Amino acid sequence: MDQIMLYINTNVSLAPYIIFGLLLLAGFNIPISEDVMLFTSAILAAKNPEYLYPLFFAVFLGAYFSDLICYGFIGRYLGPKIFGIKFFASMVTQERLDTVNAFFKKYGVFTLIFGRFVPFGFRNALFLSAGLGKMNAWKFALSDLIAATISCVVYFTVYYKFGEAAIEYIKKSNYVIGSVALAVILGFAIKKWKKKRVTN
Repeated sequence: MDQIMLYINTNVSLAPYIIFGLLLLAGFNIPISEDVMLFTSAILAAKNPEYLYPLFFAVFLGAYFSDLICYGFIGRYLGPKIFGIKFFASMVTQERLDTVNAFFKKYGVFTLIFGRFVPFGFRNALFLSAGLGKMNAWKFALSDLIAATISCVVYFTVYYKFGEAAIEYIKKSNYVIGSVALAVILGFAIKKWKKKRVTN
């Protein structure tokens, strides 16, 4: 991966195509960081303003289509079969799937918007859960388009304007967002458990 990143940084004209392709692979749950691609594309754009739009649209469309692959191919097409594949089974348990589906039903598009800002591999689990839960395809595509637009514009702009100085702030915000997400999920799970106890 380091050699690929070096090649991207030394071949700016090809960078948009490589970044787009790598993000598509991420949709198949190959460990390629969307955050790293956003940072790389923004830094390259700051150094090479003539490639600003190709680099932004490469990372934006790559991220969006990656989500659709994870949702459509792995979630909806492969479906429950993935629970038999160790690579995926550890990422999405039935309990997590039920929790995410409950969030989708209750909060809709806001689940995806918030989820795109949550680090630590939460995004793919979210998209995979949406596919496994048979969330309406058009609803997912439109909701995720809004979510991807917001997150990509925010992160790309921050990295473009502040460069490496923004990394530490993003890392700190990731821990805060991750903690909030964990607290929300735990609160939701406890509430669900209490409700189940009462009904039983």
